[in-house]
Amino acid sequence: MWAKLRKHWFLITLAACFMGGYGLAGPVDQVANVPYLREFVVFAVMWAMGVTLRADSIRQSVGKPRAALVAITSSVLLVPLLTLPTMWLLPVDLFRGLFIASLVPCTLASASVWTRKAGGDDSIAMLTTVVTNLACVAVIPVGLSVLSSGMDASDSLPSPGSQIGKLGGLIVAPLVIAQVMRATGWASWADRHKVKLAWLGQVGVLVMVVFGSAQSAIAAGSRVSGISIGGFIAVVLLASVIHTLALVIALGSSRILGVSRGQQIACGISGSQKTLMVGLEIAIDCGFSVVPMLAYHVCQLLIDTVIADRWRAKTKT
Repeated sequence: MWAKLRKHWFLITLAACFMGGYGLAGPVDQVANVPYLREFVVFAVMWAMGVTLRADSIRQSVGKPRAALVAITSSVLLVPLLTLPTMWLLPVDLFRGLFIASLVPCTLASASVWTRKAGGDDSIAMLTTVVTNLACVAVIPVGLSVLSSGMDASDSLPSPGSQIGKLGGLIVAPLVIAQVMRATGWASWADRHKVKLAWLGQVGVLVMVVFGSAQSAIAAGSRVSGISIGGFIAVVLLASVIHTLALVIALGSSRILGVSRGQQIACGISGSQKTLMVGLEIAIDCGFSVVPMLAYHVCQLLIDTVIADRWRAKTKT
C-alpha cells in the first residue's frame, strides 16, 4: 500500500492541493492576485523544465520529420478538433475549460518520460515539446479567438495581442534562456541537478493548482450552483476519450507513414499529452474553470501509464 502511495504521490498531492485551494478560496485568491506572483511561478517552472532538455536529442529528431510532423499536428490541430463537439455535451464553463486544455502545448517532462518508459524514441517527444511550446504564442490566441466568437458580449477574453505578449514572456522566453544557458556551459550543472529541478517544477505546478482551484471556487460561487457531480463525471470521461482518440489516431497515422515502432510510440504519447502548467495559467487568466485541465492531466497520466506498461512488456517479449 505504501509503495502505491509513494508511486502516485503527485496525483494524491494534486488532489489535496485542489481541495485545499477550493476550501480556502478567499485567502488563497488574495495571495494569487499578488502582482506578478503567478507569472513568476510559471516562468520559473518553464525554465526549470526547459534547462533539462538536451539539445542533442532534439537535433536527432530533426532528421525524422515524418514522425515529428504527425506528433506536432496531433497536438496543435487534432486534439482541439476532437474537443469541439463537446460543446454540445458539457456546460459552457466546463467546455471552455476543456477547450483551453486542448490548445496548450505538449508536456515538458512527462511526454519524454512516458515515451522512454514505453520503449519509444524520446527525441521525437522532445522535439514535439519544444515546437508546440514555441508555437503556442500563435495557437492559443487563435483558439481563444475561435472560442470568443461563440461567447456572449458580456463575457470578455484577453486580447490576442496581450496573450501573444504574455505567452512569449512566460513560455518562449524561459525556454530560450534555458537552452542558451545549456549552450554556454550550464548543461552539466543542469544534468547534475535534474532531480532537484524536476521537484521545483512539480512544486510550481502544485502552487498553480491551489491558485486555480480558488479561482474556480469563486467563479462557482458567483453562479447559482457550482460544478455538478454529473458535469464532473462527464468532463473526466470526455477528457479520457479525447486523449485516447488523439493517441490512437497519431499512432495509426505514423504507422501508415512507415516510421519505426519507437517513433510511433512517441507520436501517440507526445501528440496527445498536454501541459498542466500552461493550461492552468490560461484558464485562470480567462476566468474559466481549471477542473477540465486537471481532469485531462490526471487522465492522460493514468491512461498512458497503463499503455506504456503494456508497450514495454510487449517490447521485452
